[in-house]
Amino acid sequence: MLKRNSSRREAFREKLEKASAVRAKVLDEVKFIRSWAQNPLRTGAVAPSGPELAAKMASFLTPRPHSRVVELGPGTGVVTKAILDRGFSSQQLRLIEYCPEFCELLTRRYPGLKIVQGDAYALGATLSRAGDTLSAVEDQRHSLDGIVSSLPLLTRPETVRKALLAEALEILKPGAPFIQFSYGLVAPVKPDNRSVSVFSSDWVWKNLPPARVWVYRKAH
Repeated sequence: MLKRNSSRREAFREKLEKASAVRAKVLDEVKFIRSWAQNPLRTGAVAPSGPELAAKMASFLTPRPHSRVVELGPGTGVVTKAILDRGFSSQQLRLIEYCPEFCELLTRRYPGLKIVQGDAYALGATLSRAGDTLSAVEDQRHSLDGIVSSLPLLTRPETVRKALLAEALEILKPGAPFIQFSYGLVAPVKPDNRSVSVFSSDWVWKNLPPARVWVYRKAH
């Protein structure tokens, strides 16, 4: 009898956890839709990235004891979770998010994580104003081990996209990845410099809409 009651309690708890997860997912999607409706050029997507796409993006990062990674446009934090699950600590990760509402959500969801409210397209200036450990370094060049971006690059002019990539690659260590997902058929940024390599993952069909991950690296 006790065993049966224990099984029932366990089943009931699992149902509550599933219901809570579904509710959180719905609320995240509502926030995304609201943000997109207010400024579609800034938000780009009408729903958060799926966990499969987030895991694919994080898979191109290599956690090491003193690694430092910056995430651009984290939104509701789906990719953030994948980066943390990959093995990075909250001290190794910095987020740059433009939307104040998403910043508040991320602060509640990931206490202790450094979240910077600012413009990721002005990457160096935003990091310098943030009071971050990066700003304590006089020269930011080659200081990061990875940048993960969920920015809606294809809504921006090509010149803006190229400027962001060039600035990111200057801040990254040689060979470190700039990771960007895209729904497009071609690379979201075409590098002008031959020393920059571009890799494309397979399509992540479980994501809605399907997307690919593009990885940019600057040679040593």
